[in-house]
Amino acid sequence: MSAVGLVLRAGVRKRRVQTIVIGLATLMAVTASVLGGALLVVSSAPFDTAFTQQNGAHLSATFDPALVTPDQLTSSQADGVTATAGPYPTVTVTVTPQIGGAGSLPLNLVGRDTPNATVDQLTLAEGEWADAPGEVVLSASDWFEPLGMKLVLADLPGSPTLTVVGTTRSASQTADGWVSSAQVSALTGSGGPDGYQMLYRLATPDTTTTIDAARTAVSAGLPAKAMVGSQSWLDVKRVAEQETAIYVPFLMAFGILGLVMSVLIVGNVVAAAVGSGTHRIGVLKAVGFTPAQVMRTYLGQVLVPAAVGTAVGMLAGHLLAIPILAETSDAYGSATLTVPLWIDVVVAAGVLGLVAVTAWAASWRAGRLRTIDALAVGRTPQAGRGQTIARLTARLPLSRPITLGLARPFARPVRTLSMIVAVVFGATAVTFAVGLAASLNEVLVARRHNTADVTVAAIPPAVGPDGRPDGPPPKLPADSSAITAAIHAQPGTKYSLASASVTVAGMSGITKLNAFTGDARRGGYRMIEGEWFDAPGEAVAPTGFLTTTGRKIGDSVTLNVGGQHVTLRLVGEVFDITNDGMSIYTDANNLTTPVPVTIIKISLTPGTDTTAYANALEPALQPLGATTNASTAVGGDMIVVLNGLTAILTLMLVTVAGLGVLNTVLLDTRERVRDIGIHKAIGMTPRQTITSVLSSVAVNGLIGGASGVAAGMIMHRAVVPAMGDAAGLRLPQIALDVYAAPTVALLGLGGLVIALAGALPPAAWAARIRTTTALRAE
Repeated sequence: MSAVGLVLRAGVRKRRVQTIVIGLATLMAVTASVLGGALLVVSSAPFDTAFTQQNGAHLSATFDPALVTPDQLTSSQADGVTATAGPYPTVTVTVTPQIGGAGSLPLNLVGRDTPNATVDQLTLAEGEWADAPGEVVLSASDWFEPLGMKLVLADLPGSPTLTVVGTTRSASQTADGWVSSAQVSALTGSGGPDGYQMLYRLATPDTTTTIDAARTAVSAGLPAKAMVGSQSWLDVKRVAEQETAIYVPFLMAFGILGLVMSVLIVGNVVAAAVGSGTHRIGVLKAVGFTPAQVMRTYLGQVLVPAAVGTAVGMLAGHLLAIPILAETSDAYGSATLTVPLWIDVVVAAGVLGLVAVTAWAASWRAGRLRTIDALAVGRTPQAGRGQTIARLTARLPLSRPITLGLARPFARPVRTLSMIVAVVFGATAVTFAVGLAASLNEVLVARRHNTADVTVAAIPPAVGPDGRPDGPPPKLPADSSAITAAIHAQPGTKYSLASASVTVAGMSGITKLNAFTGDARRGGYRMIEGEWFDAPGEAVAPTGFLTTTGRKIGDSVTLNVGGQHVTLRLVGEVFDITNDGMSIYTDANNLTTPVPVTIIKISLTPGTDTTAYANALEPALQPLGATTNASTAVGGDMIVVLNGLTAILTLMLVTVAGLGVLNTVLLDTRERVRDIGIHKAIGMTPRQTITSVLSSVAVNGLIGGASGVAAGMIMHRAVVPAMGDAAGLRLPQIALDVYAAPTVALLGLGGLVIALAGALPPAAWAARIRTTTALRAE
């Protein structure tokens, strides 16, 4: 091994603290960068690939068969449309799985005789296409192992069944299922379709403006209100990508924090190593080391732990990305997504390059030192530096060990500044993590709005000898008004919420219709914009519903409810993330016909005993075929993952910050070991030595903590709304104003805790060192 290699290895082994600090700082930066970069890139890849392969529909529209004919839709031409498919007959049915189902569900079915088409080329995931009476193909993403399942259509005469013969994937999400064109007529009471679906490919589909222009163009020349619903591919894409996109803003924030911290710490560590090892540099030059060899020695002492940190950070980034990428892969049936190789290359090259440049700038000073100057200077700081401050602090009414410590930072201002910066980053990470957790808790509270004190459902069937329910899944009576009346006759009822699965005209997927009886405004639902419904025909909806349907406050929306069309006007945007935001809230009086609800949730007045209420209500419900059930709170996998990632990345940043303080204090303590020996010789006790060292970082910790809290709050204010936007959510103000005054004060003390924790090991070393050993040191 060369002389440079021997000195490099000895330096890495001897300076264990700085080696660990550099490795961890690099690991932190690489982990967050790989994770954030990977999610940013792959979040849109599965959808874009599937959409291109299937020649997906940029715009799907449903037309009223009473106002237009198939010939009118076929002959209608529009500027900007490059390809069309259809018209396909559509029908909305309510089905109940014959075995193992979870209640009745509405399905938006489209009649197509083949999966092949010029627009929306469907890809069979398994099974075969439905080309015979009584067969249906379902969207693969909505069901688990559905092949062979029997779906009962209890609302049709004779309760016919549909057999699931295949599953398919439509990137355009144009339907919940597909049957043959002839089958559609048999599924409607009138003998004709509920609507006609047209699919369009556009020349310029990249903005909402062009989609809106195309929507206007395709309906031009047709009777007014002929188009009863439409869906933009941009809305479908947004929903498809939001599961991974929500992680990107906060991961990028942590990545930037880690990257900047690693660069600053590396520069500080190398500069401190050069400053404290001046005499050693002189020795190396005296034995023949050239300036270039000295630079390579110190550069290598940084790059070795940085390379190890980069390798471990790559592995950690890949492991943390697995559950998020797997979820995205399953949605499209694609092979398991992996972090692209070029992300690894870019991150590794970028982080190591920044570390190398930073280390080179600091080690360049070591190479330029003259041999005789390096041997003469040693490691003692310049005499007289900080003496004026030392004399001023000596006048404070504090013990001498404390005043000595308070004056110490002014002897090494650059080193003190680097320590403060390390504390700032640690305090920033903690403040941001606390704020993020509080904001996510508000999101979780919103998710719990749809849980209740008591729920009412149909009486379950008896269990047969084989352990399975003896009969189809139960459902409440089509007219649940008697049940609602019994509920509100019971003392302690605040309001009830009847939920039904419906579809939006012209769109696939299930929407949860929530009809309130009583004043639901007291239930804590928080409005983002607009107002709660009050007049007949009004409703409110979450951000997810508005985004997916392309509606805004003031627009009307038509729902397929139990075979009837119900039109509601949206007057407000409510904060709610249940059912992926695909919900709509209105007063039960707006539903003029009975709605087959699946469950009724009851909110009780404060102080009402839940068990006693349920027991008292049960006798009134039993004759109506209903029973009470205990409610359970719901959580969120996304929130759990986010909290876990936040905790891991915050712990890494705080650890790096603490080690940065430890490295700085350790260098400073060893540098003035002879002064410590003199203090011990004139009577300073080990406890006073510890007090002196800890006092030297106290002010730095307070300054860094205060600055870090401010930076963390600014970071929270920027990142959390960006996360909401990525998830298709707009957050209410209460989810952003999460820092109370006591919390801010405690977080400010967090910087002091980081500084004291980092300084404690060097303080203990200084307290243990023998006086004679300290006095012999240079």
